[in-house]
Amino acid sequence: MADAADLRGTTSARARRWLRRTAALLAAAPMIAGLTQIPAAPAAHAESKATGSRSVDVSITSLTPTAPKKSDTLTVSGTVTNDTKGTVSGAQVALRVGPTMNGRNAIDTAAHRTGYSEGLDGTEIGGKYAKKIGKLSAGASRDFSLSIPVDQLHLRENGVYQLGVSLTGGTSSQPWPQVLGIERTFLPWQSGPSTKKSQLTYLWPLISAVHVTARTDNDEDRTPIFRDDRLAEELAPGGRLQQMVTLGKNLPITWVIDPDLLATVDAMTKKYEVQNPSGNGTRAGSGQTVAKQWLDALQKAVDGKQVVALPFADPDLASLAHRGKNVTGALSHLQGATELASTTVETILGVRPHTDFAWPVDGAVDSSIVDVATSAGAHNVIARSDSLRETGGLSYTPTAARQIGGGNTAVVADARLSTAFTGDMSKAENSTLAIQRFLAQSQMVNLQAPDKQRSIVVAPQRTPTTSQAQAMAAALEGLSGQWTQPLGLGQAAKAKPDPNATQRVPSSRSYPRSLRARELPTDAFNKIQETEKTLDNFEPILTAKYRVVTPFGNAIRREMSTSWRSEARNAAGFRHDVQTYLSGLTKKVRLVPKTDMTLSGRSATVPVTVQNNLVQSVELRLVLRSQQGNRLAVSEPQLVNVEGGHSQSVKFGTTANANGPVWVSAQLYTPDGQPYGREMLFEVNVTEITSTVILVIAGGVLLLVLAGVRIYVQRKRAAAKSDEDGGDGEDAEKAHGQDEDDSEAPRTDRCDPAHALVPEQPSDPAPDTGSQSAGPSGSGEKVDH
Repeated sequence: MADAADLRGTTSARARRWLRRTAALLAAAPMIAGLTQIPAAPAAHAESKATGSRSVDVSITSLTPTAPKKSDTLTVSGTVTNDTKGTVSGAQVALRVGPTMNGRNAIDTAAHRTGYSEGLDGTEIGGKYAKKIGKLSAGASRDFSLSIPVDQLHLRENGVYQLGVSLTGGTSSQPWPQVLGIERTFLPWQSGPSTKKSQLTYLWPLISAVHVTARTDNDEDRTPIFRDDRLAEELAPGGRLQQMVTLGKNLPITWVIDPDLLATVDAMTKKYEVQNPSGNGTRAGSGQTVAKQWLDALQKAVDGKQVVALPFADPDLASLAHRGKNVTGALSHLQGATELASTTVETILGVRPHTDFAWPVDGAVDSSIVDVATSAGAHNVIARSDSLRETGGLSYTPTAARQIGGGNTAVVADARLSTAFTGDMSKAENSTLAIQRFLAQSQMVNLQAPDKQRSIVVAPQRTPTTSQAQAMAAALEGLSGQWTQPLGLGQAAKAKPDPNATQRVPSSRSYPRSLRARELPTDAFNKIQETEKTLDNFEPILTAKYRVVTPFGNAIRREMSTSWRSEARNAAGFRHDVQTYLSGLTKKVRLVPKTDMTLSGRSATVPVTVQNNLVQSVELRLVLRSQQGNRLAVSEPQLVNVEGGHSQSVKFGTTANANGPVWVSAQLYTPDGQPYGREMLFEVNVTEITSTVILVIAGGVLLLVLAGVRIYVQRKRAAAKSDEDGGDGEDAEKAHGQDEDDSEAPRTDRCDPAHALVPEQPSDPAPDTGSQSAGPSGSGEKVDH
């Protein structure tokens, strides 16, 4: 019992202590909660900065100078826009100078970072250098402009500085000052010229789409017909190509030109026609003036500059390597395009270009592309560093030139610099950021290894837009020779390669799928070769070959142009139009169809007519063949020369050996012995003696018979008359003998007219000899005298 009482007392005491502890904890809970929230406030504030920094959009639309000197004043302009649904109060815009970048990757990272980070985005330069905006309503925008002397930026060492523009303000839910928006860019700082400047080669491409068809008018000048008149817009003031020439003339660049563009513009300086959008008919082109002005400006711009000529029409090397090399004859076009490039540029611009460079699309290369590119004599292949990747773990960007075997050089363009202006540069914000990033990356290349002078190549997009070209030009002007110096592409290809740079060309499996998907298909090269074969067969018969061979040869080269990569349907249509038009021309020279004919007698002539509806003369060989030579033989083939717009009939001799129908074929051949056009068959019915001939012969025989009968009757009558007159036979014989002996006397009395005109035939009646017999006449015989 005592034990039980003690147990009950002990249990009760424990229960009371548990209750007191629980109550104390509950009473302390609010205080603990308050204590835990005290240090949490800054964390919440910091988090609001990170999320709130995207509440207001900050846009930098101008930064000058792009690479300032110590005595300059930096001016940054832009726009802030409140993207929230509430009002921003106490808004202020100010610059923030961050730390220097420690490498090219650090620049990329900073450019893609969003939100504000206090440790990375530097301190605000406030005071009089800040711009107070006050309240910024929801959805409202305000422009700003900040001007700060460069010496107030506290730029100490040479390098690339992160430069930010931030908007600080409060919101209704978080009224304290905080960064609500920030935009970053980069400020290259060089206190003095570099000891060893990077040698920079910037390619300035003059390339356009295909504008000329294979068609020409039938006039003496062979007036070209264009697909459209868009090129006139590009050449006009403010147009893309006009801006490229205007901007490029004062820049340290290497001109990279598609000779087809020059040939097209040169054709525009004269009369040309443009296809109507409906496809029916043409209209007069209107770009003669701008074409002349552009060519004149280009000739002046390239004077003294290095010019690289791509193969004519800028053939798609990757498509040839991956899809065309297995099509017989496809690669042969590359050699002709390279040869034509030099003569075209020299003729139009008056300068001798470099033609030993190949430029695959986006600088993407593999072993098959290199093989194709160098097969036509281009020993230098312009690649890009994101294709020919570094594998040696280099801490710096190596020299562009790389020896890749076979005496060939890969000129590796820097990928970051080459793609710096590929976006929409029509927006001031995009172009400003791109320019500053380009300058930052180019300076960082130099800072990577300042004791190594390296050759850096920039190969931008093939057809920059007007705004892209303007941004490119602004970036080159911003360099000002502080850490770079210009170098021509020819010299860059000859620079001493870095021994630690990769020289291995990737395999074809490494080629980007996105680029491979846009290549010309194998069928395109089959169609191209079909057109080439048609042209090869057409050329030998022409007397003015240049009227056809030149426009169609260029059209075939244009069918392989790189510009078709984004226009697969138009490319197929262009190939179809070229082949259709050429086939139509070949059919203008033909054999006129013959109907079946009949030959009378053992020998006769067969006429065959050749028609030429071209505007020039043609020369061919016409062959006539008998399908049964033992029954009908035909004379030898004949050469035919038919003037333009005329027809000519050619006669072949034949010899028949048997009667009956015989099939005869007529075939035109080129002078070098290739069949031209389709074979023409017709039937010849050989009849040695026809019904008409039989009637004529029968009539002749009947006349002979009648003449003989008449002579016989006349003689009988003469003999009978002699008997009636009483003349004896002796006297008659004597008289008859006297007539025969008198050889001098004319014998017209015995020459019957019918007998005299008809020659003697075996079937004629036997001569009547009765009057010449010495004996008496037979019983019942009557002799006419």
